[in-house]
Amino acid sequence: MRTFPFSTLLAGFVAVLVGYASSAAIIWQAAAAAGADAQTIAGWMTALGLAMGVSTLILTLWRKVPLLTAWSTPGAALLVTGLHDVTLNQAVGIFIFANGLIVLCGLTGLFARLMKVIPHSLAAAMLAGILLRFGLQAFSSLQNHFLLCGSMLAAWLLFKAFAPRYAVVAALIAGSLAAVFAGEIHGEALQMAFTLPRYIAPEFDFSLLLSVGVPFFLVTMASQNAPGIATLNASGYSAPVSWLMVITGGIALAFSPFGVFSICIAAITAAICQSPEAHPDAEQRWKAAVAAGGFYLLAGIFGGSITSLMAALPVAWIQMLAGLALLGTISGSLVQALAKENERDAAIVTFLLTASGMTLAGIGSAFWGLVAGGICYSVLSLTRRAKL
Repeated sequence: MRTFPFSTLLAGFVAVLVGYASSAAIIWQAAAAAGADAQTIAGWMTALGLAMGVSTLILTLWRKVPLLTAWSTPGAALLVTGLHDVTLNQAVGIFIFANGLIVLCGLTGLFARLMKVIPHSLAAAMLAGILLRFGLQAFSSLQNHFLLCGSMLAAWLLFKAFAPRYAVVAALIAGSLAAVFAGEIHGEALQMAFTLPRYIAPEFDFSLLLSVGVPFFLVTMASQNAPGIATLNASGYSAPVSWLMVITGGIALAFSPFGVFSICIAAITAAICQSPEAHPDAEQRWKAAVAAGGFYLLAGIFGGSITSLMAALPVAWIQMLAGLALLGTISGSLVQALAKENERDAAIVTFLLTASGMTLAGIGSAFWGLVAGGICYSVLSLTRRAKL
């Protein structure tokens, strides 16, 4: 227990819970769009959980830094519309094509070179923008679930003052008791089941690879991997970017015939394990990612039970727990983003555009926040130099 303190195990659990709760329904919609039945979709969830667990454990134990992987939520959202009238075999062909491009991107080093030119202040601002909605959701939940969320906030504040390491733990316990008291946990919805993934032979359609595969690859890289690497750097950690792309893309490629559409570097869930709440010692926070890897494997084993779990838990409980777990990371990111006066304008543009949640050309706001902030940074830097 000393090796893995409870707060560390909790951070790993919350990271996995938030990841599944925020987008598991989107995965089901994407699979259903391709004509998958309930049994096949449950198999996909099993394969995704196992693939994320294996990749998280490999990367974290290799680098000894909190490296979490995740599916591409923006990519899944694109697939919800892109896979209509597409067969399961053609969908798997798209997965293999896109994941192959990610491996190629890692082997050529193109993505790593791009990440090196992003200023640290902009990366931190983007992270703050990504996480802002989780903080807002937490407090907006007070309006309709005052007892549940209010008790969690009160417990968090009390322990933050006297035992900060266990503040999130206290919030979880208080919220659970309040949910039971209010009858908001629907235990009858829980069903434990294991569904074995089945192999689906790929079918490659050139027009689908161009119309769905290429946009899916671009969205995954711009809206998931780029924020994931930026989150890692903003938290003070580093890892060889090209190898991360090769390993995550390679694992996803191997699992693609079983429904794994992507395995990416996590941003939001990784931030939970990279925060001081996970462990006071930054060099020990990799253990929270190891815990998350273990919970991913459990989620994979019981992939058929994910939807029933989502139905049993109050949404407000998940939102408040995630928001409180990320408060330290949000505040730390804002401090880093605004620390240098001559970079504040570019950083605030990145922060606000990222937080806006806008989508342009099928690519999410995190990418466009970096682009707009980068343009502001470059123009303002050149102007200052010209005046000297």
